[in-house]
Amino acid sequence: MSFMPAAMGYDRALTIFSPDGKLYQVEYAAEAVRRGWTSIGLKSEYGVVLIAERRRVAPLHNVVDLEKVFIVDAHIGATFSGLGHDGRVLIDYARLIAVRHRLTFDEAIDVELLARTICDIKQAYTQQGGVRPFGVSIIFGGVDKKGVELIKTEPSGLYFKYYGVAAGVGEQTVSSYLEKHYNPKMTVEELIILGLRALRASLEEPLKVERVEIGFADISIKAFRKLAAEEVQRFLEKAGVTS
Repeated sequence: MSFMPAAMGYDRALTIFSPDGKLYQVEYAAEAVRRGWTSIGLKSEYGVVLIAERRRVAPLHNVVDLEKVFIVDAHIGATFSGLGHDGRVLIDYARLIAVRHRLTFDEAIDVELLARTICDIKQAYTQQGGVRPFGVSIIFGGVDKKGVELIKTEPSGLYFKYYGVAAGVGEQTVSSYLEKHYNPKMTVEELIILGLRALRASLEEPLKVERVEIGFADISIKAFRKLAAEEVQRFLEKAGVTS
């Protein structure tokens, strides 16, 4: 006599709940996020910082050109963990949403409205036949008329606001480090240093400039920008994570 696994059948159809109330395809999408490269978001009253881990996927891969922190709009940035192709598609769509909002309302979109719109798309892909959930968590950070915002979206379509958050394979280690060392009064520079030290704690080797990408938005400037390689190197040295 053969026995079928408990999830058999329920994990093949996206729109069918298991007896214990689970959508297995959504849980598998969350697992794809947990296996992705680490991404970190931090905010304080002075601004928001996004930090993303990069890895070489082949011996001759030029990892410096691998983009993991994105400018979505002038005042909003994003990074993600999970399936890269899913992340790229949703980031491009987020940019389109932001542009349409500017053209329609003649104002910049709020970070939360952008995150909620992306989550509406994610949620729709959990209840339609013939599709699958997006296996990616996007972290949005920016400064809008409400102030500094940091939001993480989940594959299920949920989103939450944070002071410090991580996604990917190093999420637990990074989160534990942030819980111990985070201070809401930190400057943007201090947030960057904290994020780099948290990322280093989750890795087995020292950080190099090609392994990390950093972006930030300052409350006084209200614009999101990415650090050049030379700037990243200086912060790596300040954080003491190069050895």
